[in-house]
Amino acid sequence: MQPARAIAFKLASVTLFVVMSSLIKSVSEHVPPGESVFFRSLFALPVIIAWLAARQELSVGLRTSNPLGHFWRGLVGSMAMGLMFAGLGLLPLPEVTAIGYAAPLLVVIFAAMFLGEEVRVFRLAAVGMGLVGVLIVLSPRLTAFSNNDMDASQTLGAVVVLGGATCAALAQVFVRKLVHTERTAAIVFWFSVTGTILSLATIPFGWVVPAPREAAYLILAGLLGGVAQIFLTSSYRYADASVVAPFDYASMLLALLIGYFVFDEVPTPIMLSGAGLVIAAGVMIIWRERQLGLERSKQRKGMAPGGK
Repeated sequence: MQPARAIAFKLASVTLFVVMSSLIKSVSEHVPPGESVFFRSLFALPVIIAWLAARQELSVGLRTSNPLGHFWRGLVGSMAMGLMFAGLGLLPLPEVTAIGYAAPLLVVIFAAMFLGEEVRVFRLAAVGMGLVGVLIVLSPRLTAFSNNDMDASQTLGAVVVLGGATCAALAQVFVRKLVHTERTAAIVFWFSVTGTILSLATIPFGWVVPAPREAAYLILAGLLGGVAQIFLTSSYRYADASVVAPFDYASMLLALLIGYFVFDEVPTPIMLSGAGLVIAAGVMIIWRERQLGLERSKQRKGMAPGGK
């Protein structure tokens, strides 16, 4: 275990993902979300392939025993990406980030529903608290019957981002199934391949020829996304998930800074309070997972030959 290195990799991945989202947001007025998904997925591939080749795992990344599982994970993950990218064009960056924090909360619910994982009172209470925080963030946007076009677009944005968070949570459930038979390299590689192919289905909905600067931003977003994915994967090689997962929430600070200085987005007290509640709930769940992991470890040691 090398926790310092793991945390450094995690913070690097979080930073790159927020920068990637900022690049997508900057072109969202002209470039459709499906087209952004294409660039994000396609230009992540060279980075991932180079990484796998350097680790001599390219053959592992190409080999799979569960292609259908990769397809469903890719389908749901691509939908999550597309919805989040659409939301970036409708809502401030910090708000999209805060609503996106619903994903790990929903994973707890979906894992109980689809994987049969046991969820006790503590985690249910934390999930409930987090979802209240999400509702607080959403509350100013729930104006679906307003005649104001701006309010209506922001309401649509809130619904779209929440849908993206739901799809992201479902994608994590598929990943939990895949890890039983597939290596991480294969999961990372085939997600980018599937996302690239599936995004082409959105061409009839109106792709555009991006301006040179927009094309540069989109290509850079894909490259940064690939590097961020590598950093994220690497972080979990050097420390337990319970050590590195809380650093996901550093993305809120970065989103606030970029939103303010780049997009002139000023966070509201309601958004900040709701985000704080969601973050607190997420940290509680991570802490509880760590405690349960320690208890299971002690039980295994006690059951081992010669255990006391």
